[in-house]
Amino acid sequence: MATQTELVKKTLAQLADDNGRYPLEAFGFVREGLSFTVHRIHGDVSKKEEKSCHVSGAQLAWGLRDFAVRRYGLLARAVLAHWRITRTSDFGRIVFAMVEAKMMQKTDRDEIHDFDEVYDFAAAFEPPARPQAESRAVFSL
Repeated sequence: MATQTELVKKTLAQLADDNGRYPLEAFGFVREGLSFTVHRIHGDVSKKEEKSCHVSGAQLAWGLRDFAVRRYGLLARAVLAHWRITRTSDFGRIVFAMVEAKMMQKTDRDEIHDFDEVYDFAAAFEPPARPQAESRAVFSL
């Protein structure tokens, strides 16, 4: 019997194959980065209502930047580029593909354009790239 993690990976793999633009690793990174961002902004969410754990597109874009820097350090931009993620709008495309596949949720106010030009990728990952402060200003787990 497949575990929940195996089912998610299989579903992410199918989504990546169907999407064709970004590899499986990019989808997995965004999924893990959402959890990182929600936890950073809202703290322990295990006892909170799903709606109260929402993050905006801009918050998620910054959170994904910080997650990449924490995980990959100075190689963060190169790793993302290897996955064809070169601007914040790429995060939006991945998120909305996952929303369409029912792997993430959005509110009526969320739009793919919320991810457009949130920050300049080159500047955001320029050494010494460090995670942003914990408070930064809405997708749900």
